[in-house]
Amino acid sequence: MAGDGLVWLHLLKTVTAALLAMGIAMVLELPSPRTAMVTVFVLMQPMSGMVLAKSFYRVFGTAVGMIAALVLGGVFVQQPELYMLGLTLWIGACTAAAVRYRHFRWYGFVLAGYTTALIGIPTVMQPNGLFMAALTRAAEVTIGILCSGAVSALVLPLRSSTALQHTLRTRYASFSAFAASVLGERVGNGALETRFADLVDEIVGFEAARGFASFDDPNMRVRSRRLARLNSEFMDACTRLHALHQLLKRMHTGQAKPVIEAASPYFRELSGLLGRQNDPGKTDEVRAASAAAELSALKARLPQLVRETRRSLETSAPELLLDFDTAMELLYRFVVEFLRYTQTYASLADHNHVLERSVTKYVVKTNVYVVAITFLRTAVTVASVGAFWIATDWPSGGLAVIAAAITCALSSVSPNPPKLAAQMAAGASLAAVVGYLVTCYGYPNIEGFPLLCVALAPLLAFGAFLTMRPGTTGYGVGFCVFFCLLAGPDNVIVYAPDLLINNGIAAVAGMLVSCLVFTVIFPTEMPWRIQKIKRDLRRQVVLVCKGALTGLNQQFQSSTHDMMFQLRMILMKRSAQHRDALCWMLVTLEVGHSAIDLRIEGLDAPYAEQLQPGWSASIDAVRRDLAELFEYPDTRRLTHALASVDAAIRIAQSLRNSLHENSERRHRMQRILSYLHFIRSALLDRDAPFYAS
Repeated sequence: MAGDGLVWLHLLKTVTAALLAMGIAMVLELPSPRTAMVTVFVLMQPMSGMVLAKSFYRVFGTAVGMIAALVLGGVFVQQPELYMLGLTLWIGACTAAAVRYRHFRWYGFVLAGYTTALIGIPTVMQPNGLFMAALTRAAEVTIGILCSGAVSALVLPLRSSTALQHTLRTRYASFSAFAASVLGERVGNGALETRFADLVDEIVGFEAARGFASFDDPNMRVRSRRLARLNSEFMDACTRLHALHQLLKRMHTGQAKPVIEAASPYFRELSGLLGRQNDPGKTDEVRAASAAAELSALKARLPQLVRETRRSLETSAPELLLDFDTAMELLYRFVVEFLRYTQTYASLADHNHVLERSVTKYVVKTNVYVVAITFLRTAVTVASVGAFWIATDWPSGGLAVIAAAITCALSSVSPNPPKLAAQMAAGASLAAVVGYLVTCYGYPNIEGFPLLCVALAPLLAFGAFLTMRPGTTGYGVGFCVFFCLLAGPDNVIVYAPDLLINNGIAAVAGMLVSCLVFTVIFPTEMPWRIQKIKRDLRRQVVLVCKGALTGLNQQFQSSTHDMMFQLRMILMKRSAQHRDALCWMLVTLEVGHSAIDLRIEGLDAPYAEQLQPGWSASIDAVRRDLAELFEYPDTRRLTHALASVDAAIRIAQSLRNSLHENSERRHRMQRILSYLHFIRSALLDRDAPFYAS
């Protein structure tokens, strides 16, 4: 029941909602019940929260598309070239905006684009009927939305909130076990990189699931801010854990054996503490509360224990002391951030909590060139098909334009748009053949609505089944959407097989043109496009070095993971380039996080410039050279960045020694020194992507 049973349940609900929408549209005598059926197939998802979220944005997208159709039809009446130009620019702009904003807003933007074509093109030759066509189309879409939402939420509902709760439990347990393994040095570099790559998907997927769950569960809605905060704190803990592992790896390759021996007891203690969090005998709330208490106790006694251990190393070389101080600072920061993550996780047990007042922003970032290419790709496709339609006066050319617009919209965020377009074309071809057979031999022998449902149910279920399988999604979408558009029953069925064949050819032709443009003119895997996204990823360090500190960490973490997710979608099957992008993400997070900590600590040390006049200039030089290195990585800039960091370290050491009478200021300067030393160790790491570049 947890496997194939869910598939059959989804098929049952999808077919039921489609037939229900068709029946209601027929009872209300709307001219095109097939539109309501198409809406169902576009909306239906296994989880009710997904359906409600898509329905919410489809309402807005349909309304905007309807208004655009009325405006274009009214302004460019009897001017086909200008109408087609305006329609092309509108669809291209909507699809580009969908790529720019993605997540839930993606659906609203793409609907605003191709709904304009769906409403306007069939009535472009009958401008007096445009307004009524827009109203009836809105009514048909609304019926499809209501039927999808009702069936999904009321018939054996699978709630997104339930899946999110399961994700919360498994993620906390698995990350605790993973952190225990890393601290216990039981994870190899290859396994670590693979795990951190998977964490990117988890972080981005969690943000989407949080939005879905807020639509179908009020309990999740009142916890929405805490869930956003939880995801942000999870990113912080992951970044700090990776930094800690990288420092340990670098110390193992150097001459830091005394430091490793001195620090090992602390790592073993924390590893054991985290390993105990997977006790199956405890509930989530008890487990999180217990972990928070133990972590709080460790955090309270850790500074004193570290100072006592450090005294035994004071006769060691200054470089070893720097390694020890940096390792202990990173360990302490990881304890603090994992404690925050645990406390927020434990707070979810309360309906109302003070943490719900916090505001955490998840920033989605898309390269401007990718947005521009999406606009050009869509515009070229729609304009080419539209120009052919106008030049040839092809009766079915309008449907070719609609098919091209739908294909461009639905494939806009696909990792492989040509493949999806080709699959949709194949599905539409099959839909045309099946639709011809149903129109000629099925409908004439059907008497009454029940028999119509019996005849259509297997065909609709077949398309929905293809849609659910990852490798055949395009076939299913093409079959379901275009079977309904080509051969879906209307209130008054017109038996015109020749029109159906022409429309089928037009739909497939529009998709094939889209596939051709995606493959030849604007391929997704263009090397320069990948390099532009990588450069944006590296430029996150420019953001942390020069941006305003308010909300900087949240913006940095979320947008960095979001861009890496985009690269993973493109480079999943290209292991060398994917590994290079992952290495850049990890070093960007390491250095960026430390740079933010460095700037925050520097704000509380205004006295440093008075004691050492060159202090502010040295920190500014570090920030400037790091920004230049990540934006344009090469040997010269790497040398400059290392020199700047070394100079800042020397000044910080001098300041620390002069502050021996003020323990608070001395400890703050010690933290600053640790961040600088970690940045230096990251720049010197021979496995870092600087050297590969």
